[in-house]
Amino acid sequence: MAWQRLLVGFPWFTGEGRFPIDAYSEFLPPPRLGRKPYPYAEAETRPFSDDDPDAYHITEAEEAFELRPGLLQVAQQVLHTLTAVARGKGAPGVTLESLRHNLYWSTELTKSIAAVNHERFVTLMPLALSRTQDDKGHVRWTLFGSSEQGPSRAFWRSFVDGPGREPSEVKFVDFCRRLLGEVYSEEVGGADALEASGFRIMPYTGATLLPFWRDDPLPKWADRFVLGERESVKGVRYLLTFRPFDELRDGVRRAYLGGRLHLLPFPGSLIFWGFQNILRWQEQMPFAVQLPLLLGMNRHKGPIGLRVPQSGWLHVPHPNNKPNTASASRPVAAVDELPHLGHVRNTYKRTHRQARVLRDEDELALIGQADSLLHVLFSTLPNYVGLYGKPMARNVQMCRRDLSPLLDGPTASLQDLHAACAEVNEGGMFGYRFYFPPVHIGVHEVYWHRPLVAYRTENDQTAVLDDAPLGYLTAYRSDRVNLQKPLELWPRVLRRPEYEAAIELFTKSKEHPLRHALVNILKLLESWQLRGGTPLPRRLACQLLCHSRSHDFDGWLAMLRDHAGTDKQGLRLIEHLTEIVEPEVQPLPAKRRMPESLTFAYTARRSFEVNYWKTIALLSEGDYSNKNNADCIRDPVTSLILDHHDRDLDPLGDYVLDYYRGQVEKAGMGKKVLVGELPFKWDTAFDYPWMDGWLKSQRQGQPERDLIVVIPGRDRSRAVIMSDHYDTAYMVDHYDPHYGGEGARLSACGADDNYSATAAMMLGAPIFMELSKAGKLACDVWLIHLTGEEFPADCLGARHLTQWLVQNTLKMRLQNGDWHDLSGVQVQGVYVSDMIAHNNNHERDIFQIAPGTGRASLWLAEQAHMANEIWNASVPLWNKRAERKGKRRCKRSSDPNIVPKVAPHLAVSGEVRPPFDPRSTLYNTDGQIFSDAGIPVVLFMENYDINREGYHDTHDTMANIDLDYGAAVAAIVIESVARAAGQ
Repeated sequence: MAWQRLLVGFPWFTGEGRFPIDAYSEFLPPPRLGRKPYPYAEAETRPFSDDDPDAYHITEAEEAFELRPGLLQVAQQVLHTLTAVARGKGAPGVTLESLRHNLYWSTELTKSIAAVNHERFVTLMPLALSRTQDDKGHVRWTLFGSSEQGPSRAFWRSFVDGPGREPSEVKFVDFCRRLLGEVYSEEVGGADALEASGFRIMPYTGATLLPFWRDDPLPKWADRFVLGERESVKGVRYLLTFRPFDELRDGVRRAYLGGRLHLLPFPGSLIFWGFQNILRWQEQMPFAVQLPLLLGMNRHKGPIGLRVPQSGWLHVPHPNNKPNTASASRPVAAVDELPHLGHVRNTYKRTHRQARVLRDEDELALIGQADSLLHVLFSTLPNYVGLYGKPMARNVQMCRRDLSPLLDGPTASLQDLHAACAEVNEGGMFGYRFYFPPVHIGVHEVYWHRPLVAYRTENDQTAVLDDAPLGYLTAYRSDRVNLQKPLELWPRVLRRPEYEAAIELFTKSKEHPLRHALVNILKLLESWQLRGGTPLPRRLACQLLCHSRSHDFDGWLAMLRDHAGTDKQGLRLIEHLTEIVEPEVQPLPAKRRMPESLTFAYTARRSFEVNYWKTIALLSEGDYSNKNNADCIRDPVTSLILDHHDRDLDPLGDYVLDYYRGQVEKAGMGKKVLVGELPFKWDTAFDYPWMDGWLKSQRQGQPERDLIVVIPGRDRSRAVIMSDHYDTAYMVDHYDPHYGGEGARLSACGADDNYSATAAMMLGAPIFMELSKAGKLACDVWLIHLTGEEFPADCLGARHLTQWLVQNTLKMRLQNGDWHDLSGVQVQGVYVSDMIAHNNNHERDIFQIAPGTGRASLWLAEQAHMANEIWNASVPLWNKRAERKGKRRCKRSSDPNIVPKVAPHLAVSGEVRPPFDPRSTLYNTDGQIFSDAGIPVVLFMENYDINREGYHDTHDTMANIDLDYGAAVAAIVIESVARAAGQ
C-alpha cells in the first residue's frame, strides 16, 4: 500500500541527535501526518484508508473553506496576469522583458495575441499545494507555486485511479464535456459527441526544461481524439495540447490567431514553466521551479482560502551607493528600472505566537505596521528583536539577481546564515520566498499537484470549474535526492453525509456564525471518530458541542432543529448527532452518580488553599526577580533599573528541588522517589551576545535545565507527566513605549504565568506519593518543571524534553551527579498547566481543557473532564460544611502576605477545546511541541483573555490571583493526573 510505504522504518528518529527541534520563532517545522515521530505514537491512518490504499483523503471542511475559495483567490490573480500579458503589458511576476527567452511564449504571440478576441484564457495549470503549520498552530493548505512536476503531468494523472493504471476514458470525457459546456456553452454528450464537436488532442513529445516533465504515452482509447502531425485542422474547434506555441504547426497557429480554433489551455498559461534561467536556482534548490507563479501572488493568511507566503524581491541599496560587486557588475539601478520578475517587497508584517490577535481573525488585516524585511530576516540587534521578533531567515529561500542560489534557510548552517547576511548587507536585488516546510509523512515530504481549471467569463469575470480534475500527490524523501521517481498518491475528497450536511447548513446561515456552530459540530464529529465510532459520554458531548455548564444537549439540538426548518439534510445531521452521543440516563442517587475522587480529600481543604496562595506568593513576589532565561540583558536601560545582575532562575530551581527532597524525606520514600534535573545547552540559529543567560550557556557551559521528580507506580514502564514552566516573561509595559515602557527587559513576577501551575505541582507531589504508597498509581507520575517557555527561549525545555523522548535518550541527573536512565519508558500522556489562577472578568469560572491531536490526547481530556465533573458534583456537599456554609465568594488580595478569607468552593466549567477550536490556546504553550511530535497532551489554562491586564506585564502579581478559582482548577489538574496514572 502506498501510504504504508511512506511509514516504513518507524520509528525513524531513535538515537542521539536524530530529532533536533528548533525554536518555532526561528524555524516553523512541518506538520506531520500518518504517524508522529514519538516511538510510542499511536498509529493514525488518517488521511489514509486501508480500503483505498493509494488514496489521500481531503476532508469536506478543507475543500469547502480552504481549497475552493483558495483556488478562486489564485485564479483571479493568475488571470489578471495572463490578460495583462496578452494585452502587451507587464504584470506582477511576469514582465515582457522576462518573456523574451521563455520556452512557452513567442514573438508571434507577443505581436498577435491581443487580436485574439475569442480567447477565454482557460487554464489547466497544476498548482503545488501542501499543508503547512503557522504560528497559531493552524495546519492549512498552502500554495507553494507552480508544480515542480511540469505543466501537464498533473492533468493527465488526474484521470488515473492508482499506480500502474491507465487514464480513465469515462473521467476524461466527462471533464471535457463539462469544460466545453461551462466555458463555451457547447452541449456535448459522450465520447462520440465530443469527437463530433471538433475536440482533438495533440500530444507533446518534444524537449522540456526538465526530462521528467514529458507526458506519458496516451492510452489506446485516446487515439480517436489525436490530431495527426499532418492532419488538416479543418473542422477542429478545440485542441488540447501542452506544446509550446512556437512548436505548433503553422496551420494550428493560423487557425488559433484567426479565431477559428480554441487552444486548451491558453498557451500563455504555460509560461510559468518556461523561465529557463530559473533552472540555475533549481540546480541547488530542487523546488525553485515552483517560484515563478508564486512571485506574482499576494500574501494571504486569513481564515478562509489558501495560505500564501510572501515572496518577491528585496532591494537593498549599497551603504555608500557604490557598485554592487557582490551580485552585479554595474551599479544598482533605481527600483522601478530593474528587470525584476515580481514584486519588490521590502517590508514584512511579522506575526508571532503572542501577538494579541484572536486565533480565527485575519491577522494581516489587523496588523498595521510592517517591519523592514532585511531586519526581519537577519537582525539580532536588541532593538529589532524586541520581545518576540527573532530573525526568520531559516524559513526563507533566497537567490541573487541572476537567480543563482544564495540561501536555503531550512538547511542552512550558522555560517551559511552569516554569509548570506553579509552579502545582502552589501546591497543589491535578491529574490526570496518565505518557505514553511510541507507536510511530512514519515521521512517524506508531500505535495499535491492540483490543476487550476479557470477561465474568463463573457462578462470578464474569473470563474473556476467546480469538480475539476484533482491531480495527484507526490511524496519525496526529505533529502530531495530525486524528484523523478516519487511515491504517488491520489486525492479523494471525502463525502460523509453528516459533515457535508453540517457545512451546507451553516454556510447558508447568518444567524449562526461559522466559527461557533460549525466548529462545535465538527469537534463532536471528530471526537466521535477518534473514539473509534463509539458513542461519546453525554456530558463530554455537551462540552464539545455547546460548552454548556447546564448540560442542555437537547436544548442545543432544539435550536438546531429550529434553524434547519424543513431542510432534510440538516434534520439528518441532527439525528446523527443524537446517535453518536450516549442516551440520557435516569438520575442516580447522589452517592452513585459520580466515581469516587482519588485526590479531592487532600485538595478540597482550607489548608490546600492557604498553601497554594503562599507558594505562589513566595515564587512570584519573594526573593526571586530575574526569572527569564535570557537574564540579565546587557543594555544600559535594563542594567540601570535592576537591583542585582544575576539570574534568579537558577536559585529558584534549586529551591524547588530542595522542597521536593524535603517532601520525599517526609513521606519516607527516599529510596523510591527520584529528584533531579535534565540539563542541556541553549542552542539558537543566530548569536545573541547581549543576553547574559544565552552567553553563559554558550561560553561558560552554564546549563539550562528542566527539573524532574519521578514517583513510582506499579508499572515502571509507563508514565504520566504533570508539567508547567517555571520561567517568566519580560514585561511589555516596561519595554514597549506604546505601553509606557522605557526599553528595559525586566522579568514579570509571574504569579499567574506561571507560578499558579508550579504551586499546583509542588502541592501535588505529597499527594502522589501517598497514592504511590497505597498502590493506587498504575504507572509512574513524573513532575517536570520545564524551563524557557517564554521568549526569547521559546519552549526551550519542552523542545529538549520532546527530543529526548522521540530519540529515546532521556536521562536525569541526580543530586550526587549520577545519571538515571529513563529511556524506554512510555509516556502515555502529558498534562501541561499554564496560567490557571486568573478568573476572566468577562466570562467567569471557566477554564479550558485543550487536548492535542490524536485519540490518546482525547482520552486524557476525558479524564480531565471527569475530574471536573466529580469536583462540581461535590461542591454543593462541601459547601454545606460549617467552615463554608453561608460564606460569600472571596475578594482578591493585593497583599501577598494576606491570604483571602474562607469562601465557598467554586464550581468551574472546563471547556474541552480540541486543536481546531478557535479558542484553544494549545499553540501558545509548550503543549504544541508535545502534540506535534505525537506525545499525547492536554493543556490546562484559564479562560484566556489576550488583552487583559496582568499578562506579561507588571500586574502579574498576587493581586491578579483568584484563590477560589485557582485552587479549584489546581485540584482538578491533580485529580486528572491521578486518574490518568491510576488506569
